[in-house]
Amino acid sequence: MRFDIFTLFPNLFAGTFDESIIQRARASGLVEIEIHDIRASAHDKHHTTDDTPYAGGGGMVMKPEPIFASVEGVYGDALRGAQTIILLTPQGRTFTQAVARELAQQPRIGLICGRYEGVDERVREHLATDEISIGDYVLSGGEIAAMVIVDAVTRLLPGALGDPLAPDKDSHAEGLLEGPHYTRPAEFRGWRVPDVLLSGHHGEVARWRRQESLRRTLARRPDLLRTAALSEEDRRYLQDLGWTGA
Repeated sequence: MRFDIFTLFPNLFAGTFDESIIQRARASGLVEIEIHDIRASAHDKHHTTDDTPYAGGGGMVMKPEPIFASVEGVYGDALRGAQTIILLTPQGRTFTQAVARELAQQPRIGLICGRYEGVDERVREHLATDEISIGDYVLSGGEIAAMVIVDAVTRLLPGALGDPLAPDKDSHAEGLLEGPHYTRPAEFRGWRVPDVLLSGHHGEVARWRRQESLRRTLARRPDLLRTAALSEEDRRYLQDLGWTGA
């Protein structure tokens, strides 16, 4: 998979993709990440990439010409095909694990990082094929959002993680939060690891983990239970905890 990230601030990405899982995925050829400076595609004397909004208003708006030129310069004729060009904007659809799985099926993804008051509407209408927001809060620009998407999608690529089943165990993978994790020592400052995890009984361990996941989701994110894939046993357990199914 290839990511093309279009930004006014390429230095923000320095080192971000050079550690841990993403670095290993890049080294093994699973992922290719290219950072493109939009300013380099602004061909006026001052390399202008933003201007005041028509009809007034606060802030500056990113100009369409440098963005179009940057993306078209990278994609060339391929841009006429079915490409995934994502504009990172607070007005986009919310990024979720389901969206990450959807994007992980694509061979190539372009990420346009908005800045200032936003981008000229013609970028949204005639260049971007999708719009994504990583949450209902304000960031200085789309660069951090791009990092989030690259990380979440890369984890889902076969071979990116040491354990091929690990993505299926993460929080939100099945619509639930993960339960607690423990490691050695078995006792620390008088706090013991639950006995079931030391029992060697794989069936009981699996049952405990599922129930703890359900318990934690009910306590912290009960809204997730409305769409999670729940068995009859799950439902009975949740009802014993006071869940009404609402």
